[in-house]
Amino acid sequence: MTAGGSEIQEAVARLDAITRRLRVECPWDREQDERTIVPHTVEEAYELADAAYRRDDAKLLDELGDVLFQVHFLALLLEERGAGDLARVADACAEKLVRRHPHVFGSPAPGTAPAPGTAPAPGTAPAPGTSPPPGTALTASDVLRNWDRIKEGEEGRERGIFAEVPENLPSPLYARKVQRRAATSGFDFHDVDVSLHAVRDELEELERASTADERFHELGDVLFAVVNVARKLHADPELALRAASDRFRNRVQRGSGLATLEGRDWNDLPAEEQLAYYARARLIEGDDEAR
Repeated sequence: MTAGGSEIQEAVARLDAITRRLRVECPWDREQDERTIVPHTVEEAYELADAAYRRDDAKLLDELGDVLFQVHFLALLLEERGAGDLARVADACAEKLVRRHPHVFGSPAPGTAPAPGTAPAPGTAPAPGTSPPPGTALTASDVLRNWDRIKEGEEGRERGIFAEVPENLPSPLYARKVQRRAATSGFDFHDVDVSLHAVRDELEELERASTADERFHELGDVLFAVVNVARKLHADPELALRAASDRFRNRVQRGSGLATLEGRDWNDLPAEEQLAYYARARLIEGDDEAR
């Protein structure tokens, strides 16, 4: 069942009222500022991402609420300083989405709303021999490219290829962001095959490294090249690595369980026997997936 507009407004208003009361009456909430609350915001965002990756709708619903509370709380801190409020946050977000999607809403004059029906028809291709008009997006890649270019031209934005790339992003996401910005400027490998070849080249350089500093440098290049492959495959490197880590963890746990069933202690096994149990766990995993 889909909630109507009034139900959404009432639910959001109730959450806003609860947030304001907590800010006044709860000792913990009273002590917070944006710097102390943001670590909790990041933690909630990771929990939300985990729920989405696991396709756990009940958990996703719960975590979305936690993130929504964080948005309300941070907006309230802005309001207390006279620097904004939740309405300004929502309005700014809506205006940004309209501005950065001219292929949907059209390309209005600065400061005006797009006229209804001015957006190009979805999937409409330019006439043969002509270039797509500014703001046209025929593919998802076009949308990303337009987004970055429109963002770069907005008033108050830093200028430069790598302007406003957050340096506190997790390393795989930071690498992808840097690569994407470089690609927007035209500096990019053409396809995934070239990116895969770059990974092989970097692995060879890592093998030839002879000092700790060289190995550190070359290992970073390998990881950076792998992230570029993920970008080309439209796969999230953070989620892909987490999924691989979970698979490894589950296999080790299952291998340990197999050893226990046979009266063996995993921690006392030599490495080659642990590997044998691990291999058996992988085979069982494959059988489970085939069912």
